[in-house]
Amino acid sequence: MTPLHGHDEAVTTFHGSWAAGRLHHAWLISGGEGVGKALFADKAALRILAEAAGPPVDAAGLDVPDNHPTARLIEAGSHPDLVRLERLPRDTGADLARSITVDQVRGLSKLFSTTASMSPWRVVVIDSIDDLERAAANALLKNLEEPPAKCLFLLVSHTPERLLPTIRSRCRQLRLSTLGDDAMMAALRGALPDADDQEIKALSEAGEGSPGRAVAFRGLEVDVMNKALSEIASRGDPTNARRSALAQSLALKSAQPRYEIFLRRAPSLIAELAKQRRGDPLAEALATWERASNLAASAARLSLDPQSVTFELAGMLASLAPVR
Repeated sequence: MTPLHGHDEAVTTFHGSWAAGRLHHAWLISGGEGVGKALFADKAALRILAEAAGPPVDAAGLDVPDNHPTARLIEAGSHPDLVRLERLPRDTGADLARSITVDQVRGLSKLFSTTASMSPWRVVVIDSIDDLERAAANALLKNLEEPPAKCLFLLVSHTPERLLPTIRSRCRQLRLSTLGDDAMMAALRGALPDADDQEIKALSEAGEGSPGRAVAFRGLEVDVMNKALSEIASRGDPTNARRSALAQSLALKSAQPRYEIFLRRAPSLIAELAKQRRGDPLAEALATWERASNLAASAARLSLDPQSVTFELAGMLASLAPVR
């Protein structure tokens, strides 16, 4: 299974509870997009089922050797004590259903009505619980209120604040943070073994602590955009030439994915510049960051003109460049 990078504290918390015999029956695994929540849940499920069934697992944390019998069963999708709920493909097969249905949740009764096959434990992974339709959430709540013996629920959530309070209250919450630079680079090198150091660095910067997001950005020439932004941040733009060129490059419909990256990246660069300031310059930079963040957040929602938004945001970045 893919290695998990950058979540050592969460791994220690979860596995420590298991090793101490105090494993809570439901864990709400939350965090930003693409930081590894689903991977954490899958690895936790594998580790619990592997240790419960044997042979003993010598690897650290949540890792399980690929040749372990439990790992082979899960890889084949045939482990009888593991159920994974997620949105199903539509009948057309073109895309996924809007939600996880109540029938899918009620189908867990088959797992609970029989004795566990490989060990005393059974595991349910839901990716993500945010996708449950209302009736499905209520059906799941009944299982969380009266959990079957030795059954573990691993619930992935991008927006836990939107869940039913009664669901949150029955879970132990485990929030995964964005990855630091070293963990990001390691994660991307593992996910993109054919990428060179320059591409890895550019994707890491664009991903802002989210390996999943960074991988999705591949092929979008983020290194070119990063270079343009770095020049504006370090040298300013007294003739407006740099930001005009950037705005024109992001105005085309085909550049929409890169424009979306830009909307994330520009406020982040302004925040980085603010960290280098003190006193009145810091206050100025923070005010600029707030304006940039508000503009970036409203750009897509209000369908603002990409060329104008890019020019304005790049201008805010240029205003914080060192005076030459």
